Formats: sequence, C-alpha cells, structure tokens
Amino acid sequence: MGLKTYRPTTASLRFTVGPSFEEITKKHPEKALIVRKKSVAGRNSMGRVTVRHRGSGHKRFIRIIDFKRDKHDIPAKVAAIEYDPNRSARIALLFYTDGDKRYILAPNGLKVGSTIVSGPHAEALEGNALPLSEIPLGTPVHNIEMHPGRGGQLVRGAGMAAQIMAREGEYAHVRLPSGEIRMINVRCYATVGQVGNLDHENISLGKAGRKRWLGWRPTVRGVAMNPIDHVMGGGEGRSSGGGHPRSPWGQLAKGKKTRCRRKPSGRFIIQRRKK
Repeated sequence: MGLKTYRPTTASLRFTVGPSFEEITKKHPEKALIVRKKSVAGRNSMGRVTVRHRGSGHKRFIRIIDFKRDKHDIPAKVAAIEYDPNRSARIALLFYTDGDKRYILAPNGLKVGSTIVSGPHAEALEGNALPLSEIPLGTPVHNIEMHPGRGGQLVRGAGMAAQIMAREGEYAHVRLPSGEIRMINVRCYATVGQVGNLDHENISLGKAGRKRWLGWRPTVRGVAMNPIDHVMGGGEGRSSGGGHPRSPWGQLAKGKKTRCRRKPSGRFIIQRRKK
C-alpha cells in the first residue's frame, strides 16, 4: 500500500495524507457476502446513548468475513483484494475449488492469483491457517482464536502481527502486539503472516469533515462543561480541572488498571503488556 499527498489548494489539503488504494483490484463487493449495516448512532435498543460521539457517517455494507477458516484442505484462489470501510485492514476474496466464495483478512504480501489453504496439514505460508501446534516457533501470525472453533478474535488490525514464543503442553505462549504474552490452546487456529495495509497508521484525515464521514461526532472537553455535566467542569475562569482526568462518571482516565482481578481468563496472561 502507498500513501498519497495533495497540492495544498485548501487549508485542509495541506495536511491531508490518504491511501493510494493501488493494491485494490475490485471496486464493488461480492453481493452474496454483504449485509446492510444499520446506523444506530451509539444507542441501545432502548434508544439511550451508550457510546458517545457517534452518529451520521456514510452508509455502509458489512462484509461477512471468514474468521474461522474452517474449510480444511480445500485450496482457494485469491480472486481480488478489496477495501472494507468497517476495518483498517484490506480483505481478500477467495474462490474455493468447490465453488464457495469467502472473504478473509488480507495478509501483507498476498497477491491476486495466489493459492492458500487451511487445515492441520497445510504449509506455514502467508495466508494459510493452521493450529498453533503446527506453526513453527517465531512465526508471525494474526487472526488468532482464543477458544478452539470460535473464530479469530486477536490481532486483526492493519499492520498487526503476533509471535509464537514457545509451546508447553496444551498451550502456546504468544506475544501479542501490545507486548502481552498470553497462553493460548494449541488447538486454536491462526493465520500465518502479518495483516496488510501497513501504512494505515500514517494516514492524516486533514479536516473535521472526513471524521464526520466516518461516523464520529464532535467531542466537547470535560473542563469546558458545567459541574452538573462533568466531574471536571466548573471553576472560576478557565481551569484545567483541578484533579486527575476522569470520565463523566468519575472513572480515572489515565493509569488506573480497570481489568477485573478475578476475571477467569487472567490466569492465561504470563506477562502484562508494556506501558
């Protein structure tokens, strides 16, 4: 993937850096693999706002992604690399030899025309999905399952990759992009390689309007509010809050550990993420 800059004919274009989309080979999604996405604007079934600063944005279709990779030992040909508005990574359209079509996250370096396969007997090549027990140590992987058969839940963002550090009994030690080392059952599947679209982190939207197109509404600072609206609001004149940064409900926003100490999955964490 490449990046594209613009001639500064306007103030916003001076700082805009966008993707060039040179790796995209198909403009329109496969009709059999999309469903309409309903815009809920951050509200729950009761109509109450549960996620602030969401709303508007362009209409989207959800691309149905195969996170399970459960078509074992059936080769698939990469038919196209497509853009997905719902995620930072690109997606690849697969045509299986039995006639089935599916989307997967496109690994870095995957080309149109390549053949990939999933299953315990597949080779540890980019795009292939294997159990952690069959992937060589030190191999970068993504789309990792946390429970066998549930589908990939970890390491799915653009440019992300985890590394298999060791295996001990029924568990593999996997270093996640955050620096956390976690035990994962060796029967869980993972896809070999790094997620594509590595330059996503270098994109600069350039103007507030592009943020609105993505469905994000403006955010008002807590210190600019009244005390009834925010715990950091109020004060005589301009103030910085007079205390540690907090959420509107009083939860400390910086540094406080919020993970439940009694969470059952905590016993699988060998090393916490690096600060």
